Amino acid sequence: MLAWADIRPGDILKATRKTNYARVDAKDLPRLLNQIEVYPGAHVTRLAMKLMALTFVRTGELIGARWEEFDLPAARWDIPAERMKMRTPHIVPLATQTLEVLGMLRELSGNSEWVFPGDRNAKQHMSNNTILKCLERMGYKGEMTGHGFRGLASTILHEQGYAHEHIELQLAHAPRNAVSAAYNHALHLKARAKMMQDWTDFLELAQRGGKILPFEGAAA
Repeated sequence: MLAWADIRPGDILKATRKTNYARVDAKDLPRLLNQIEVYPGAHVTRLAMKLMALTFVRTGELIGARWEEFDLPAARWDIPAERMKMRTPHIVPLATQTLEVLGMLRELSGNSEWVFPGDRNAKQHMSNNTILKCLERMGYKGEMTGHGFRGLASTILHEQGYAHEHIELQLAHAPRNAVSAAYNHALHLKARAKMMQDWTDFLELAQRGGKILPFEGAAA
């Protein structure tokens, strides 16, 4: 019987076939963040864009979020296996700024089971095309997608020296077998929580300063 101590991240984090999604260059991220901040459309849509940038989850994982998945006092979002591409649970540590966004969303949609209820039918969640159409209205048609935030996060975090296995686990890229599925979603959780707070601080500084700034707490 294989023991947990015998399993290494490298045994789980095999290379995956990647699909290229449209995304802006890292140098253009501050402009995009500022446009999201002043987006004139629905507040829920604007906050969905902010949350996507902060957490870099997949679009389907974002729009299908239910309030019951969040433990705000513990600063974590537990996405159940059935909503994940890899069909195993996923934990998203929530940074301070991310909790503030969720607080605003709670005031807007707290009476719904959905964090992002649909405009036309509040009993359903936001449409899958909402994020893409929002980006198109901001002038990013063919240049940026919701999935593009994942690519940006991966590129910038790798460039800043964060551990590859921590980034891949947070992106939920890792193929997961029957042995790893039981615990892999919580692997390196403390380090991932710090990385997510650093990432959120970085986005805040980039948005305010109008340029890409180095991380103050980049990991070795």
